[in-house]
Amino acid sequence: MAELKTLKNNASVIDFINSVDDEQKRKDAHELLKIFEDITKEKATMRWASIIWFGEYHYKSERSRQEWDRPLAAFSPRKTSLTVYIMMELDNYSAILEKLWKYKTSKGCLYFKRLSDVDLELLKKLIKVSFLNAKKRHSG
Repeated sequence: MAELKTLKNNASVIDFINSVDDEQKRKDAHELLKIFEDITKEKATMRWASIIWFGEYHYKSERSRQEWDRPLAAFSPRKTSLTVYIMMELDNYSAILEKLWKYKTSKGCLYFKRLSDVDLELLKKLIKVSFLNAKKRHSG
């Protein structure tokens, strides 16, 4: 079986964020780090080369024998956007998303260019609700 790419690595979260080329994205990533740490009370760890995780749970697929760890909350300062990983279906958060401002989504990801493109208080609420729902769903 191939090694899972979600294994923890020993990279420094701060060094990774400081390596982000775009100055505004770097500042926003530092702010997101503070937000996620305040909300989750979890220590940030690096996964893959560019995803910052907060907490985790072990996932077992019901359709296959595959198992792997998944984050309870995560984000990544990617070249094209800041990406926040939502651990439950985004449809569960439509009331928040309706008022969030400038963003795009895919199945479980929220993408925006700058923190100033979204309502920061609503983003915090989304992160908190997503984290708590994931923690409750996957505890014990």
